[in-house]
Amino acid sequence: MPSPNRGARRNGAVPRLVVIHYTGMATVAAARARLCDPAAEVSAHWLVDEAGHAEALVDEDARAWHAGAGAWGAIKDVNSASIGIELANPGDAPFPARQMAGLERLLAGVMDRWRIPPQGVIGHSDMAPGRKGDPGPRFDWRGLARAGLSVWPEARPADPGGFRAAARAFGYPDVPDDLLLAAFRLRFRPGAQGPTDPADAGAATNLALRFPVDVMAAGA
Repeated sequence: MPSPNRGARRNGAVPRLVVIHYTGMATVAAARARLCDPAAEVSAHWLVDEAGHAEALVDEDARAWHAGAGAWGAIKDVNSASIGIELANPGDAPFPARQMAGLERLLAGVMDRWRIPPQGVIGHSDMAPGRKGDPGPRFDWRGLARAGLSVWPEARPADPGGFRAAARAFGYPDVPDDLLLAAFRLRFRPGAQGPTDPADAGAATNLALRFPVDVMAAGA
């Protein structure tokens, strides 16, 4: 059931990112119908159901309409530079082990085909702070990093004053401080509250040092 909601990647762009989403819908059937509805004007390259089965909705060579407004590093047209993966999940439920295993299999293939490094695997909330919250606090980013399919910071506290610059150097877009902190914590410190603290700054600094977004952009 291929989605008609697609187009050509712009300006010669090729996938350098993978953006992970949850569908936010009650069933995988409802999500599939929406992602394939021309009136909805949304789509993704892949839809992964709760059992871990991955269904192709848009050819990876094409531009799917999954990311919308946002940025990651110097990439402003994220749709043209990414592969979009939707996970069937209402938005407030755990991600089943079989679904995560299916995602890992899919990711490994996508990353190999397009030579996307682990730091190029991001959440919708990372590139669109304040606008999007998926895949949300229940998504296992640490487990994905252990599998070599994403990244995770090493715990080294740092001066909170350096948080913004470090988060931006890792790839987060230029948004107000409160939105930047909320997006960072949603992925790396779910449940953390209060103003920026040394743990936030340390995590962001570590990520920026190990995975600077400008190096990824250069293809290193």
